[in-house]
Amino acid sequence: MKIAILGGTGSLGKGLASRWIKAGHDVLIGSRDLLKAQEIALQLGLDSSSGMLNIDAAKTCELACLTVPFAHQESTLISIDDGLQNKIMIDATVPLMPPKVMRVQLPEIGSAALNAQSILGEKTTVVSAFQNISAELLQTDAEIDCDVLVAGDFLDARNTVIELAADAGLTGWHAGPLCNSVAAEALTSILIAINKKHSLAHSGIKITGH
Repeated sequence: MKIAILGGTGSLGKGLASRWIKAGHDVLIGSRDLLKAQEIALQLGLDSSSGMLNIDAAKTCELACLTVPFAHQESTLISIDDGLQNKIMIDATVPLMPPKVMRVQLPEIGSAALNAQSILGEKTTVVSAFQNISAELLQTDAEIDCDVLVAGDFLDARNTVIELAADAGLTGWHAGPLCNSVAAEALTSILIAINKKHSLAHSGIKITGH
């Protein structure tokens, strides 16, 4: 699958990209800075032409994954709106608001994923995932003992994202409709607080009972 990582020059974007490249996917690195996108593409073992502006990556891909900070979510999506029509977009955005990143601070609409769907409209299918995974570990070959909550309004789209989670070495779980993304996004601040209080590096969530 041809996957565009929008905001792919950050830690989470690079981590997901590296995992999906190893799984055999055709990955595009999107950025608002073309030279930076090309630089990261080369670092990941891709041709420099796989690094491109976000809008070009969005237009070229079959599926997109947004990994920008919440502060840049809206402006990024507005700039690439036309390129994502009739496609799935994974939203990994977490509404952290520094410096109080250990405090849950969700947007008025409910979640970053719901905000993305509101901006993009019905022609794009937004699926929420990957908020609670260590970006640092994704960039290694280490086994990650953490599960992925996948929320979205359409079963087929959630299935696609769960398959991509498996390709990244992770177990994804159906977490219900997109409105449930509020829980996964809120968990990130809680995990940051746990890391700090208990001197952990990569706390995550694990679904038990199976």
